[in-house]
Amino acid sequence: MNAFAAFLLSFAFSLRPGAAEYTTREPSRMNQSLKLVGVGFAVGSLSGLLGIGGGVFMVPIMVTYFAFSQHIAQATSLAVVVPTGMVGALVYGLHGNLDLGITLNIVVGSMLGASVGARLAKKLPAAQLKKLFGIMLILAGVRMVLS
Repeated sequence: MNAFAAFLLSFAFSLRPGAAEYTTREPSRMNQSLKLVGVGFAVGSLSGLLGIGGGVFMVPIMVTYFAFSQHIAQATSLAVVVPTGMVGALVYGLHGNLDLGITLNIVVGSMLGASVGARLAKKLPAAQLKKLFGIMLILAGVRMVLS
């Protein structure tokens, strides 16, 4: 898990104010679509392997390498989590590793919390939202290193 913690910390570092943004000439639509499919494949693989939603990877990649706004990156990440999580959960469930009672209880709370969180995020400027996301990555990375 220390490698994952280092990964989280490096992504948090890339989101710091004044960090260099990845810029290139305007990519073709097809070129960008292929890159996004590749990112989706990589993040989906990590999500299935590690049991995470993927936002810890996807949001920094979209902000840093594709120059998406923090709001767009977070909303896109949330939209991607639903099908990604369903497929991963189905595979885990087929192997007997899913407790539907626990899942349903967490889903209810998560849906309510996501609604509150999305409304709060909309009120924050992108720079502040980016900073909060980076702080969350740092705290998660440090916690993993210390545990």
